Amino acid sequence: MQTSLTETPEEGLDGMSSFQQLQDQGRIILYDPQCISNISAAWFDADYWQTQQALLGGAPGRGTSAFILTPAGEAVWRHYHRGGLPGRFIRDRYLWTGLNTTRAWQEFHLTNKLLSLGLPVPQPLAAAVKRSGLTYTADLITLRLPNVMPLAECLLSPDYQSLIPALLHQVGACIQRFHAVGLDHVDLNPRNLLVRLQDQQVWLIDFDRCRLGQPDARIAERNLQRLQRGLIKLNALTTHSWMQAIRAGYSDSTTATTDCKKT
Repeated sequence: MQTSLTETPEEGLDGMSSFQQLQDQGRIILYDPQCISNISAAWFDADYWQTQQALLGGAPGRGTSAFILTPAGEAVWRHYHRGGLPGRFIRDRYLWTGLNTTRAWQEFHLTNKLLSLGLPVPQPLAAAVKRSGLTYTADLITLRLPNVMPLAECLLSPDYQSLIPALLHQVGACIQRFHAVGLDHVDLNPRNLLVRLQDQQVWLIDFDRCRLGQPDARIAERNLQRLQRGLIKLNALTTHSWMQAIRAGYSDSTTATTDCKKT
């Protein structure tokens, strides 16, 4: 049985409607009622989507991600998993310090904030948290971006090499837009940048543990250095030329932003 809790104080993208919370089968769920009219704990159970013949496959990356067909359209459902050494021992549980500090709640609201600023991110649909004593598990569902692939996949494909320089220029410009509003993307890597080759559009995803503050050149450089390390893992020999193209796009976008502010 579902029990409605309360509306969150944060406004929706239209400046009027709010997100809704409900509790079902031990899960607290936050969702956008403009996109979803009815949601339950079943949305966070793979068996439910299989029964509906709406489990479309998996997505690459850390943790468990799946493509699902929801009433709002195709979406990406991600269950939060720990990485690195802690993930070997505590796979998907986090210390409970309050609902608003959970990974899913923070990423849902941050993604929505970036979307409201006109930045290229997926639309968040729902977040869920299930508490068990001093720990919790979490999930996030976002709309799936159509006709995109991870930048990493594009860079490694022999079919797209002629498009790479111009595409990486766009990647740099995209990253600069996020840094201009003060985003610190703590896991900027070639798989968290999605590209659409037809029109060379670029999106940034996965804002777990990311922060929005004041623009900071040191944080921006730290993000770019992390991206460079990710590119080295793909191909150390071509990383230098890749980063040159990315930094050129970043610099051109910075100059354009500065010129707009002056005018």
